[in-house]
Amino acid sequence: MAASENDRVGTVETRGIEPVPDTERRGHAGQMFWTWFAANISILGLPLGAALVSFRGLNFWQAAVVAVLGAFGSFALVGALSIAGKRGGAPALTLSRAVFGVRGNAGPTLVTWVSRLGWETINTTTAAFALLALLDVAFGIRRNAVLTVVCLLVFIGCTLLISGLGHATIMWINKWATYVFGVLNLVVIAFLAATVDWQKVFHAPAGPVSAMVVGTGMIAAGTGIGWANAGADYARYLPRRVPGGRLVAASAFGAGIPLVVLISLGSLLAAGEPGLASAADPVSAINAMLPAWMSVPYLIAAFGGLLLSNHLSVYSAGLTMITLGIRVRRTLAVGLDVVVTFAGGIYFILIAKDFYGPFITFLTLLAVPITAWVGVFAVDLLVRRSYDAPALMDTGRTSRYWFRGGVAWSAMTAWAAAIVVGLLFTEASTGPDDVWFSGPLAGSWIGANGLGWVVTLALAAGGYALLRRVDGAVSDEASRQPAQEPDQGQDQGQNPASGQGRSEGEGPALAAGPAARETARKTARETS
Repeated sequence: MAASENDRVGTVETRGIEPVPDTERRGHAGQMFWTWFAANISILGLPLGAALVSFRGLNFWQAAVVAVLGAFGSFALVGALSIAGKRGGAPALTLSRAVFGVRGNAGPTLVTWVSRLGWETINTTTAAFALLALLDVAFGIRRNAVLTVVCLLVFIGCTLLISGLGHATIMWINKWATYVFGVLNLVVIAFLAATVDWQKVFHAPAGPVSAMVVGTGMIAAGTGIGWANAGADYARYLPRRVPGGRLVAASAFGAGIPLVVLISLGSLLAAGEPGLASAADPVSAINAMLPAWMSVPYLIAAFGGLLLSNHLSVYSAGLTMITLGIRVRRTLAVGLDVVVTFAGGIYFILIAKDFYGPFITFLTLLAVPITAWVGVFAVDLLVRRSYDAPALMDTGRTSRYWFRGGVAWSAMTAWAAAIVVGLLFTEASTGPDDVWFSGPLAGSWIGANGLGWVVTLALAAGGYALLRRVDGAVSDEASRQPAQEPDQGQDQGQNPASGQGRSEGEGPALAAGPAARETARKTARETS
């Protein structure tokens, strides 16, 4: 199948959030392996493993099991939700219009956009610190205000170049850069492993099973859950015929392999360096554990790992910005995104040097509504057979996804209720004496062990599963879907109910009225 002219390596992708036609789709599930391997290859995964030992009292073997369950399990969820991308051909938050309504979707979209901007700012700031340290170690150039700005601009420029070019370039970069930075990380890992106090590792007592349960939740929340609403952004160019199971496996193994290695090593290092888990600057903390001559490859690997993760986040943030209703081209949306992160980096490093912790605390609070969105969207994906492409782009009263007043109230109610309950179990603080927010149940076993997100996810999913049954507007929309989903093993050109052929792309229009059906037939004739 021929690729779209605007989705080639080295060319600027001009497509925004509009669904990708079947005629422009190509690729295979293995691309998702490289996407998530690249996003998780950063050496900064080490503090997660250290936290399992220092804060949860697990030994190495327990930490390794927790790493497998948390990393593989959470990214299996990312892969499952990415099925929506190849099914509907649109970014995740655009497809979310079919779940929450074209107006109701503004809430989850805004939260996602703000969260992405925040974490990109953290990535940018951390990468600038790594580059400043690299210049100091390699060339003896000391840090100053001008050099700080230059380092921020270098990282942002690299991010803008890759994210601005778009989907095809990102997929290519992910694969080949993973080899380069993967080798660097392996070299660093080998030297870090040499510093492990094996005597303490092998004699460390086992922690309780309850701590393993909590640790699994902690790893899942810190890895895959944060990417769950981005998987569809990268799967939307895949053909419908790609099996969903392969997307799940590719995502789980792509992220799981590097995460398990890094988390397990972090748990080993914590035996001799327990402060690693709570280090305010993990880049410097890990660097201090290496011989001086290893600092250069380590800092390069740290910079590269942050870049591979950041360009994915910026690309998705640009699509999310457009979904929010900001009418700009995708490339301009990416440019606006990095301008904001640049300003944030300047503020963090040069002005409010003590604002880092509070800002991360704020972003942690945003994880509650994002997790609630995951629960609602996942249930909808289980029961939805297709997406109506024209309706996804129609934000007016004529849209199939207008529901009542532009809102699917069953989804919005379940989402809001899950957020409220999730916050009851949440405490946001930068330290014991600096608590920003504390829910009344934050001191319970669930709250104290950071499992409020599990309650949020379960309540959102269960609540929506029940409420959608009594929501007449949602039931009416669902009843107008085609009888068979094309990616469930059926030939796209054959209607299984009647045995008659159907033009490619006509499925979603079958329930949208005569005018939409005629438009679909005309498009099919022109592209055949």
